[in-house]
Amino acid sequence: MLIAPPDAGPYAFAEGLTDAALLEQSLKQPERFAALFDRHNDEIYRYAVRRLGPETAEDVVAETFLTAFRKRGTYDAERPDARPWLYGIATHAVREHRRAEVRRNKALARSEAHSAVESFDERSASRVTAERLQPRLAAVLARLSAADRDLLLLIAWADLTYEEAAQALGIPIGTVRSRLHRIRTKVRRALGGTDPMATNEESAV
Repeated sequence: MLIAPPDAGPYAFAEGLTDAALLEQSLKQPERFAALFDRHNDEIYRYAVRRLGPETAEDVVAETFLTAFRKRGTYDAERPDARPWLYGIATHAVREHRRAEVRRNKALARSEAHSAVESFDERSASRVTAERLQPRLAAVLARLSAADRDLLLLIAWADLTYEEAAQALGIPIGTVRSRLHRIRTKVRRALGGTDPMATNEESAV
């Protein structure tokens, strides 16, 4: 029997395993789901903070992983990376706090712009936190429909590819492309031609 070294940590068994493998193992050994949580909870938390603020983000993370645990038996084992699946669950959890998100964006829209806002021309702009959003962009986000905001922020803040966003939302990739084109046109128009949500994949199209 292989024994992990003392400093390997409690999830040494997970090294080299895909998310799909961890989920499959957790069906017979539920405690192994903790390794999946440890692998992705920080990322899901950052996404929830950007959308709702720290006060509600912990609730969203808890709801996300509780739902994932309950539904782990339905996970598609052909998909090694569980991130799109988890982001899809997190998006549903965010929807339960939709009013709080809209209030947050409206409050940001009324706030003063930071004196040193990072350039939206850089790739890092897609990772900018909600706290640093320019007021005009926050106002645009507040006016988007819930479905459009979900899609845009999964691409821009969760850094999902078009295919991963399609998986997360359960829609065809062609729908993702057409909707994003329409959303980004609307955002550019509202911001005077600036596209703060451009990504490498979009730039390559």
